[in-house]
Amino acid sequence: MTLPIISADQRLAERRGVKGVLVGKAGLGKTSQLWTLEAGSTLFFDLEAGDLAVEGWAGDTIRPRTWPECRDFAVFIGGPNPALRDDQPFSPAHFDAVCARFGDPGVLERYQTVFVDSITVAGRLCLQWCKGQPQAYSEKTGKPDSRGAYGLMGQEMIGWLTHLQHTRNKNVWFVGILDEKLDDFNRRVFALQIDGAKTGLELPGIVDEVVTLAELPADDGSRYRAFVCQTLNPWGFPAKDRSGRLDPIEPPHLGQLMQKIAGPARPPLERLDFSRPVPVTIPTQET
Repeated sequence: MTLPIISADQRLAERRGVKGVLVGKAGLGKTSQLWTLEAGSTLFFDLEAGDLAVEGWAGDTIRPRTWPECRDFAVFIGGPNPALRDDQPFSPAHFDAVCARFGDPGVLERYQTVFVDSITVAGRLCLQWCKGQPQAYSEKTGKPDSRGAYGLMGQEMIGWLTHLQHTRNKNVWFVGILDEKLDDFNRRVFALQIDGAKTGLELPGIVDEVVTLAELPADDGSRYRAFVCQTLNPWGFPAKDRSGRLDPIEPPHLGQLMQKIAGPARPPLERLDFSRPVPVTIPTQET
């Protein structure tokens, strides 16, 4: 057996999907981004049952109603994780059990993109399930323990997101509602609307892209919608671009955005560009 090194040519020839999270305030048109995706190769992971905005969209849909169903669909889409024990979710045993119910996972080969709407509702389903588990009750008193429930929820959500993130050959987009709040210093801050703090804090490190659909002011005083795609932006919106191919602001078209991410790579030195600080001359005292 030789050392399983993946050469540069092999790595570059692999089909890689984009993993991202699309956030924005309610009503800006996050779900409507489905219209910008090819219907025949997109699977709508509908958790909100709020698909009125895409009524008439010709793509396929799945509608899990419970957290175990969310896990089943995730392992069916992403395949098994061989590092897990048989009693753990996303393990080979879990995958085999799901295949026995759903059939051949090859039926998913036609889908290039999975559009999950929304991660906010996924968190609610997860928390509801966690509250009924033994970890959500105190061992001493037997009463509900909210700390245990939220701790379990954090583990479950991160495991679910990470498993979908490792589906290399598919694009996976998670949609979430963005909350605007004021911190202790009366400064405006943005946060993903989801129960518990762990998922919202760790999600940007799991996915490749974080994109905010925002309403921005124009020079003439009007307002327009756009994708904010880079971390350093003047509005403080959550954003991240691991590809290095996106501009700070992009048109609100998810299909075109993924085409640009999959396009030619920018030169490495351009991607690592930075601004040097302006030299400061310190006057010396004359004696």
